[in-house]
Amino acid sequence: MSKPPSGRARFLHQMQALGAPVSRETAEQLDLLVATLERWQKAINLVGRTTLDEVWVRHVLDSAQVVPLIPADARALADLGSGGGFPGLVIAALRPDLQVTLIESDARKAAFLGEAGRRMSLKNQPKIVVSRIETAPAALADVVTARALAPLSQLLEWARPHRTAPAICLFHKGKGWQVEVAEAKKDWDFPCQTIPSVTDRDAVLLRIGPTSPAA
Repeated sequence: MSKPPSGRARFLHQMQALGAPVSRETAEQLDLLVATLERWQKAINLVGRTTLDEVWVRHVLDSAQVVPLIPADARALADLGSGGGFPGLVIAALRPDLQVTLIESDARKAAFLGEAGRRMSLKNQPKIVVSRIETAPAALADVVTARALAPLSQLLEWARPHRTAPAICLFHKGKGWQVEVAEAKKDWDFPCQTIPSVTDRDAVLLRIGPTSPAA
């Protein structure tokens, strides 16, 4: 009886299926991200401890599935609350043409992001901003991302100063996302496309176009 594919193999297969195949060089960069994460996780909590054994699916693939939704002509991306590098460092590896800004308030996590980026030898090293999101300098991005961070209405407020028109937001959302969208629409006018997650049947990716405060 054959063994099930490894998490890394599933990641590579799923990205191929999404129309975003991963080169050997990029896969090796992500290997270095995972290795650095596993080493740092012993000292600081970067991801949920119970998810570390499934890091390639629960974190790398979950982050990478957003890449096909990023416009081809995008040049800058801001990742809010980057933590363990998901999705910011994964996107930086898969889209080396982007100038990625990672905003993280925890200095220890920011130090991890810096070391991981260097060890990955990314072609375009991300800019790391150690700051609370609400006081961070404007990143002037075409795309704003966030994963497992805050309710949607709060994310839209945090994202506003970092977006250049007509920037989009790409947010990972889990079970209960419909309630968050309904609540956010009380305060904001925005077009919203939902894309089913490939890692969690109850989760989606929200692709949100230009926003404005509700009348």
